[in-house]
This record gives sequence, structure tokens and C-alpha cells, in this order.
Amino acid sequence: MSSSPTPQTTRREAVWRRAKHWLARYGLPLALLGLCVILSAATPSFLTVQNLVIVVRQISINGILAVGATYVLLTGGVDLSVGSLVALTGVVAAGFAHPGGYSFLVPVLAGLLAGAACGLANGLMVTLGQVAPFIVTLGMMTVARGLALVVSGGMPVSNLSRPFTAIGSGAWLGVPIPIVLLAAVALFSHLLLKQTPLGRYTYAVGGNESAARLSGIRVNAVKTFAYTISGALAGLAGVVLASRITTGQPNAGVAYELDAIAAVVIGGTSLSGGVGGVGGTLLGALLMGVINNGLDLLNVSAYYQQIVKGLIIVGAVWLDRSAREEAP
Repeated sequence: MSSSPTPQTTRREAVWRRAKHWLARYGLPLALLGLCVILSAATPSFLTVQNLVIVVRQISINGILAVGATYVLLTGGVDLSVGSLVALTGVVAAGFAHPGGYSFLVPVLAGLLAGAACGLANGLMVTLGQVAPFIVTLGMMTVARGLALVVSGGMPVSNLSRPFTAIGSGAWLGVPIPIVLLAAVALFSHLLLKQTPLGRYTYAVGGNESAARLSGIRVNAVKTFAYTISGALAGLAGVVLASRITTGQPNAGVAYELDAIAAVVIGGTSLSGGVGGVGGTLLGALLMGVINNGLDLLNVSAYYQQIVKGLIIVGAVWLDRSAREEAP
């Protein structure tokens, strides 16, 4: 004999669902705020203008990569190649950035185009080749790393012009240029995803690819666009990194793709696609940057930092999954 739920049980379940929904919506900003309060109490040097600028500057490269990864994850895909693309595009850009050579715009465009070309190749293999995104981008990760070594001869590309290195070390109106670039990329991507038909198509493809196709959306074109812009932003990140360290390093960007994907997932973008956005991605990248900076200030070993980062990633995914299952 089955018993029907009592009004008290029903109310309790409704409260729990609302709490889960509230956690999914506001949990990340509150976690970031709480972490900042704890770190400011633990180390007085954390909550200073100089240190906060350092934090945002440190996350600028990962933030740019994470914004690009957001496009791909929204379509239900994944891009594991961006770390290697950072190395390849940095080497390519550095090769055009020697003093007395081209204008600094030429190496920047060379890096962007190299990244976009690799992203386009990823998109075409995923859509026309019908190969799983994980396999395609895993292959590109190896190919791009090899190309970086071939182009550079296995050696760092140095002797870069001052206008080029100013991209990573200079400032515009008192704000470090990497931060300005991250803000511009984030604003552009937010407006594109939220205010344009292409952005709505991106969410539709990730939410239900079959329904999107039946409604007339060119699914293959949308997916190809997502991978191409991810590659282009990886190119921008490679340019910023090369200018910041004043060399094009063929071994740069190792495991950067993991940090980028982690920032996107922590920010609330669903691994299955169709849910998320740039705002959450920036919060996720900022949370990871604050954690790394705080642990550095507390002199916590880098080994333990990796453990903490991994636990946070797993916990964020678990909380996001459970909250979405329970949310009304």
C-alpha cells in the first residue's frame, strides 16, 4: 500500500529545490567573495590594489582561452588543442616580431590567423569528417606541438621588438594591456552570444542538435565557427604570452587547455552544451586565479595547489550537476 506525500514533505522538497536552484545561480559569486574575505584575513597583502591587478593579469591568458573554450562547450564539443596552439601561435608571431622588421600588427595577425586556421581544421574534421571532438582536438594538440618545434627548430624564438613585447608588459590608460584584451574579448563574446542570431544558434545546437537541424539552423557551420573562434583566441593568448615572456617558446602552454576547460565548467557551462555563458567563465577563471594567488601568498607547495585545484573542479561539476537535476 503506497503512501502519498504529506504537505510537510512536499514543502520540504520545494524548499530544497529552491535552495539548489539558488546555489546553482549564486553559489560561484558567493564562493569567490567568501574566498577573498578568508584570504584577506589570512594574509594582509592579498587585498591590495597591486596584488589584485597581479591576479587579473595572471588570469588574462587563461581567461582568453576559457572564453574561446566556452563557444565550443556550448555546442556540446570540447577543444583539447588550445594549449599547443598557444605554443605554435607564439612561435609564429615571434618569428615576425624581430626589431627592424614588420610592424607589430603583422606578428599579431600571424598568430591570430595561425590559431584560426588550426581551429577551422578542427571544426571541419568534427563536422564534415564526423570524428569525435575529443579525438580531433587531441590529434591537433600533438600536431600543433610538433609544428611549434619544427617552426622554431626546437629553440626559443627571441630578440623581439619593443612594440611587440609591450603587448604583454605595457599598459593602456593605466590598465595592463592583457587585462584590456581580456575585457574586450569577453565583452565582444558576451554580446555575440546573447544578442545575435549566431549566438542563439550556438545555444540551440548545444541544447538539442537534432531540433536545431530540423528548425533550419546550419549546425555544421555553427560548430565550425565555434572551433575557429576558439583557435583564434588561442592565437591571441599565444601572442600575449610570447610578448609577455619576450620569447616564442615551443614548449609553452602545457596543460593550459585543462585550466581553460576547468574555468568554463566551474563557471557553470554544461559539458553537454546549451547552458552557460561568458560571465560565468570569467568568474571561474577569476576563482582559479584567486586560489592560486592565495596559496602562493600562504607559501603552500605547488604540489598541494594541484590537489586543491583538482578537488575544486570535481566539486564544481558535481554541484552543478546535482543543482540542475533538482532545479525546477
